[in-house]
Amino acid sequence: MKKAKFLSGILAASLLLTACGSGDSEKAGGESKGDVIKWKFGHLADENHIWHKTALKFEELVEEKTDGSIDISIYPNNSLGGETDTINAIQSGTADMVISGETLQNWAPKAALMAVPYAFRDLDHVKTVVEGEIGKEIEAEITEKAGLTPLYYHTRAPRNLTSNKEIKSPEDLKGFSMRVPNVPLFLKVWEAAGAKPQVMDFNEVFTGLQQGVIDGQENPVDLIKSGALYEVQDYVNRTEHVYSWIYILVGNKQFDSLNDDQKKAVKEAAAEAQKYGEELYDKEIAQIEKDLEGEGMKFVDVDQDAFREAMIPAIKASLKPEQYELYEKILETK
Repeated sequence: MKKAKFLSGILAASLLLTACGSGDSEKAGGESKGDVIKWKFGHLADENHIWHKTALKFEELVEEKTDGSIDISIYPNNSLGGETDTINAIQSGTADMVISGETLQNWAPKAALMAVPYAFRDLDHVKTVVEGEIGKEIEAEITEKAGLTPLYYHTRAPRNLTSNKEIKSPEDLKGFSMRVPNVPLFLKVWEAAGAKPQVMDFNEVFTGLQQGVIDGQENPVDLIKSGALYEVQDYVNRTEHVYSWIYILVGNKQFDSLNDDQKKAVKEAAAEAQKYGEELYDKEIAQIEKDLEGEGMKFVDVDQDAFREAMIPAIKASLKPEQYELYEKILETK
């Protein structure tokens, strides 16, 4: 009888220790293995893209600065799902990091200003805005309403329209079916310009073009290349309708679960990764245009003023008063 009680006591103690141990390893956000926090980082670009190369640098820096207490696994090519899917997964706790831009307006309306057509003059204008008060205002709303903390950003090459015929003015868009990302404003401005836009995830664009579901799409040259769209499109029409930036984000819960030293290390890694990404951008974008020409794509100059004039009424009609006020501030920023 005493032996039975003794064994029962050992079993109970063992179960208690097991329960305590498992409780210690669970943290808000991410997946924790003992003392190591595991983050899943998903994005839409391929392994040769600037975003992915910079993400690898960020991963390396975080591991180094936290002595391996944070382990980041990166999933390119939408392998965790599309941008919207990954954001939803972060919010539900099954993913942790994402690269996202104007799509964030579906949660945080001010994020629409990250990619309003013809709002930004050039990349210097973009940097001034994103690093100033307007950028801080947009970031604060993303954190509050989307549940995501911006860590660093990339400026983007201007968005251009691709097609299998030259498109030099809005008159050439009649009957032209094109893909746009899940950004309501993009739908409206391209409708106003005369096209037939439809929302489609980027990972569906190549097949959509190949099968004739759409006639064209619009993106910066780096994504045109990484998506191999040169295989199914002949022209890059230099509409340059959007200069913008894109954030690398982590879930608020995931970031808030870190201790102070880990938070500091992640922020330092983010600042260094951003500088690294800027250096890559300066080296690679001009070469990417040459590569696309080498693949047979022709760059076409267009009447940008005509596209701007066609889109402005839709911009004014689409933006809510708070958004329009921010839009005017951007236009006035020197």
